[in-house]
Amino acid sequence: MELAIQKKAQSFRLPVELIERLKKMAKRENRSLNNFVECALLDLAYSEPNEETKAAIEEARSGKLQGPLDVSSVEAMYKSMGL
Repeated sequence: MELAIQKKAQSFRLPVELIERLKKMAKRENRSLNNFVECALLDLAYSEPNEETKAAIEEARSGKLQGPLDVSSVEAMYKSMGL
């Protein structure tokens, strides 16, 4: 059984060039402008990383993981990461 998602119409003032660019992007994906923008906004609004991902990003930015990574196997990868 599908649940109905309530939607509300909302107006936004956007630059004409941006609207035209969004229309082209939506057309390339065979989607309506409304669907394309709605999905882009959903991705933006719900894509905040969790705490584990934030910690991994911070670790990568700290430089601890610099150097070549051996991806020949999972064990080799862990070893090259110092784990």
